[in-house]
Amino acid sequence: MTDAAIKPPGLRTLAPPGRVNAVVMLLHGGAESSHEPIRWWSGPCLRMTGFGVDVALTGRSYGVAAALVRNRVRGWNAPALDPVHDARWALERIRQRYPDTPVVLVGHSMGGRVAMHVADDEAVVGVAALAPWTPAEDGVGALRGVPVLIAHGLEDTITKPADSLDFARRATAVTDVVRFELAGETHALVWRAPTWHRLVRSFVLHVLGKREPAGPLRYGLSLSGDRRLRVRV
Repeated sequence: MTDAAIKPPGLRTLAPPGRVNAVVMLLHGGAESSHEPIRWWSGPCLRMTGFGVDVALTGRSYGVAAALVRNRVRGWNAPALDPVHDARWALERIRQRYPDTPVVLVGHSMGGRVAMHVADDEAVVGVAALAPWTPAEDGVGALRGVPVLIAHGLEDTITKPADSLDFARRATAVTDVVRFELAGETHALVWRAPTWHRLVRSFVLHVLGKREPAGPLRYGLSLSGDRRLRVRV
C-alpha cells in the first residue's frame, strides 16, 4: 500500500442545532499491526456510528455533539502508535471548532486503548472503554483524575476480560473507575446492544453533569472496592 493510497484521518460530527456544549468523540477498533487504510464504511467505523447516532439523539437537548473519528490505517503499529496520533489530531480539530468544550471519549477495542492514552488532553472529562485492548505494559497515568467506565463481554475472545479487570484495578490508583461484565456477549457488541448503548448513554450524560446516573451505572457507582470492578449486567 502506497502512502498516496492512505487518506488523512477523518472526523465527522453530528451536531445539535444551536450551541454545542460538549462533544463525545468515538474511536473505532483495529488491529495490532496493519497499514491497511480505513474507510468510513469499514466494519470498525460502522460499529461506532451506531453509538454516535445514539449519543447525538440523546444529547441533542443538552447541546451534545458526537464526533466520529476515522483512523488513517487499521493498525496500532507500535512504536508509531498511528491511532494515537489520529486521536490527538481529532482532539485538536474539535478544540478549534468548539473552544473550551468538554470531551468524553468512547472507544471500542483498540479505540478503548487509544482513549486511555489520550485522556491526558485538557479537554477530556471522561472515558468509556468498550471491550478495550489493555495489555499489561500500558500505564494508567494519562487517566489521572478522569472518570472511567470499562465494559467487557465475558465471551470475548479477541480482547480478554481478565486483562481489562487488571487494568481497572491499576487505574483505581489514579482515578474513579467502574467496570461492567456482560454475560453472553462477545467482542462485536451485538448480542447485548441495548445494554452497551444504555451504559454509554448514562455515563456520558453523568460525567457531563447533564443527568444523574441511572440503571446499571447507578448501581455500579454505589459499590466499592473490587465489587465495583466486576458489576454483572
